[in-house]
Amino acid sequence: MRRVKHDKTEEIIHRLAAEFVRDESSPSSLITITRVELTPAGKDAAVFFTTLPESQEDTALKFLERKTGEFKKFVLDKSRLGIVPHLTFKIDYGERNRQRLDEISRES
Repeated sequence: MRRVKHDKTEEIIHRLAAEFVRDESSPSSLITITRVELTPAGKDAAVFFTTLPESQEDTALKFLERKTGEFKKFVLDKSRLGIVPHLTFKIDYGERNRQRLDEISRES
C-alpha cells in the first residue's frame, strides 16, 4: 500500500509542476516536466525537466530554483498532501540522451 501512496504523490507533484511551469515561465523557452522521483522515505522529491531550446537549460534551472518556494506553496494550496517533500529541480539528462539515441536510430 505504501508504494501506491508513493506513486500517487509523485503523480500529483508531476501534474502540479507542469501546471506551475506553464503558468510561471516565460515564452522564451519551453520547459517540460519529464518525471518526479520521490525518495523511499518520501521526504525529498526531485522534479526533472527538459527545455527547448536545449541552450536554455541553465537559465531554466536558475528560474526554477528561484521559484522553488512559490512552487512548494502552490503544491500545498492545490493538493491534499499533508506534508510536501523538500523539492529540487534537476535537468533530465537521461531524457536528453534518450532523445539523441532516437535521432541516431532514425538516421541509420
